[in-house]
Amino acid sequence: MEMFVKQGTWVTKPTEMRDYLFMYERIIPEVLSEYDPDTFYWPASPSSGGSFDEPNDPNRGDVHYWEVWHGNKPFSEYRKYFFRYASEFGFQSFPSVKTLETVTDDPKELNPFSYVMEKHQRNYGGNGKIAKYMQAAYRYPENFSDFVYASQLLQADGIRYGVEHYRRNRGRCMGAIYWQLNDCWPVISWSSIDYYGRWKVLHYYAKRFFAPVMLSCEEQSWMTVEADMNRQHFEFEKSIRLNVTNETLDAHRVLVKWAVRKTDATILREEEQWLEVPALSAVWMDKVELPQIDCFNEYVSYEAWENDQIISQGTVIFSYPKYFHYLNPGLAVRVDGDEIVVRAEAYAKSVEIRNENDDLILEDNYFDMNAGEYRVKILDGKPDGLKVRSVYDI
Repeated sequence: MEMFVKQGTWVTKPTEMRDYLFMYERIIPEVLSEYDPDTFYWPASPSSGGSFDEPNDPNRGDVHYWEVWHGNKPFSEYRKYFFRYASEFGFQSFPSVKTLETVTDDPKELNPFSYVMEKHQRNYGGNGKIAKYMQAAYRYPENFSDFVYASQLLQADGIRYGVEHYRRNRGRCMGAIYWQLNDCWPVISWSSIDYYGRWKVLHYYAKRFFAPVMLSCEEQSWMTVEADMNRQHFEFEKSIRLNVTNETLDAHRVLVKWAVRKTDATILREEEQWLEVPALSAVWMDKVELPQIDCFNEYVSYEAWENDQIISQGTVIFSYPKYFHYLNPGLAVRVDGDEIVVRAEAYAKSVEIRNENDDLILEDNYFDMNAGEYRVKILDGKPDGLKVRSVYDI
């Protein structure tokens, strides 16, 4: 049989294609059919079913998508695609400073472009790529710790953008797996848990964007039109469209609340609506255009309530984060038994709680606050020397 190597596949010559097909589409399926006949087998990833038949076809099987990150595309690029199953996509970040301190004794090496940091980078040029994406979203961090924090926020927001989009389009999109969970060495990588088991921002975000019942917002803003700051007076849409996704086998009746707020969290407009969400479904709410919203000084908060409890929530702004006029939230933190209590005097974005050793594992972290108090349970680690910060501090 004559074989040709298709462009875009991961084999480089006909003999590799032959061996691959023989191993993964003959030997392994035959062994599994004998010893584990009840488990479904899929021959490759990405794949449209086998035989190297358009393995990255968006209409069949599973897809690997890397235009965000390797292709330098903005996060909004995810919304252009409606894959049947997104089985690999990702975005890098730096691990904890405490983790990186284990690979060097020289404080000068704790710099994104130092020899040690670039030798502990899994993707050639990756540190520069993180900085490029960071420039589009955040003000330049004034120290290495803030740089690490901003890099993790970027990673978390990038993957959140993709997963929420796929989940909102449930029925067409039936699954998402981000690359990757953890690391085999202390490295700057795509992981959401670093080599020492420290949770990055992404891992806390994943708990929220993979929640069985999730409220998310498809906003239109500067971020979705790739605003050109050399053309200051461009027109762009400012709107929200909320969606509740239910991955459980039961129907849920949720109360969705949303509000336009000033940076001090004062409510300017507030609306709510009950929503019936059938099992295994995603339900859209009507788009709400907000042409008069002040991109620099106002934001939208949204919450899903069930049984008098908030089960999913978030906030959205309409400018780049680096231009938003955050007020100093005056964050304060205290310990109350097995809980940590954070207090904010104004809107606080991506509130981080950490201890001296940066090894706390909390019920929630890197959350948004509309002023007031927020309690989180301590799951592991000691609340010694607690520190707290938000995007305001970048």
